[in-house]
Amino acid sequence: MTTIAKGANTGLPSGVGQVFIQLAWTGGVDLDASALLLTASGKVRSDADFIFYNQPASSDGSVTHQGKSGTRDSLAINLAGLPPEIETVAIAASTDGAPIGQATGLHLLVSEPSGAEIVRFDITDATSETAFVFGELYRRQGAWKFRAVGQGWSSGLAGLAGDYGISVDDEPAARAAPAVPPAPVAPLAPLTPPAAASSINLNKAVRLEKQLAGQPSQMVNLVKKAGISLEKKGLSEHRARVALCLDISGSMHRLYQEGKVQALCERVLGMAVQFDDDGACDVFTFGTGSYDEGPLDLHNYRGWIQELLGRRRLEGGTNYKLAMQAVRRHYFPDAAGGARTSPLQEALPVYVIFVTDGQTTDQAGTKQQVIWSSYEPLFWQFMAIGQSSRNVTAQGAPPAKKKKGGLGARFASMMTGDFQFLEELDDMPGRLVDNADFFSVADPAELSDEQLYDLMMNEYPGWLQLARSQGLLPQGR
Repeated sequence: MTTIAKGANTGLPSGVGQVFIQLAWTGGVDLDASALLLTASGKVRSDADFIFYNQPASSDGSVTHQGKSGTRDSLAINLAGLPPEIETVAIAASTDGAPIGQATGLHLLVSEPSGAEIVRFDITDATSETAFVFGELYRRQGAWKFRAVGQGWSSGLAGLAGDYGISVDDEPAARAAPAVPPAPVAPLAPLTPPAAASSINLNKAVRLEKQLAGQPSQMVNLVKKAGISLEKKGLSEHRARVALCLDISGSMHRLYQEGKVQALCERVLGMAVQFDDDGACDVFTFGTGSYDEGPLDLHNYRGWIQELLGRRRLEGGTNYKLAMQAVRRHYFPDAAGGARTSPLQEALPVYVIFVTDGQTTDQAGTKQQVIWSSYEPLFWQFMAIGQSSRNVTAQGAPPAKKKKGGLGARFASMMTGDFQFLEELDDMPGRLVDNADFFSVADPAELSDEQLYDLMMNEYPGWLQLARSQGLLPQGR
């Protein structure tokens, strides 16, 4: 292995067609590795030439983001598969507003697929930058070489992207330029097949960088995990308004007191920050009545449930209908939560996650609300806390819907617990489109963040297609 200093370059072994790039550090700050595919002009061809956690592969699959493990983030590069017009691959990283100079043991490794290390570059002069180009792989006379760059931007991702030809709505970057000795890093895993790439809007990436600046790592990670779940569904650039309906009946007391509802609110906010440019989630509570609690956002979420319970008592009943009326009245005031029998088109859909641990006292009114809202660009994701035939565990995948008829269905209906009514809403006739999905969990804390986000996106992408086909959303939204 060759260890090089800033500004130096070295050739890669002849015949090496694939390499791994690993950015590693021992602590101090969290970094996200990325790559930019550059032509002879030193610019990208399009936004698709920027590869990072929210766009994990180039359009041809030659460069893939391999994912983060603790204080290591890595990329895989198929040098032989790069398009001829790509002469340089710039290896970069950014933070969520924290200075890169706070990272300890920061270094970059170039390795062969076997794990044999080729080049090491120790970064020891980073200071206030929030985005940094660590090195470049570049072609010279048919051979590949690596150059240690070590150049940063104090204006973060916007500055880096702008200098490489990606258009963002931000001010021009200001260039800038101590860390400590490196720590050994284990070899990378073998190259895995790339995921399909999608087009991105770097303005969203810059928007997230700004919104998450100064947020604790727990919230930053929730937003990133939500983004990965959306990427898997092809929704990384999707925009929507997000609402959370929370049951405040007395039976929810333990979940509130143990902090599980607060944790769930924060996880839902992670998705809302991805979906909504304002980074906010509108909250509605319901018991015997219903209440518009205003937005939950990155400024007020810490201690939000404690503040809620200080002004809102838990109630002795559960009425879904009133909560649904409040949501529909908020987003579509022309119907005032009442009847709608012809399609309403809006520019943005409304995604509602509806959390309850009990049955509604008004099933007929609830069914009517679901039917009327099927003519609106609104999707209900019901999440029940308890037991049902569609129960999800930490090991379980989203369960399939029950089929009507037959002994199996009759047996399943005996095992539905308290939520048979919510299951029935999935198959309810009389709607313009199927606008609801349902799952249950005994304890929301049992689900990993990744599993929860995947469950939240189980049927929503399919509903989007139906909503567009029925004129509830513009095509392409």
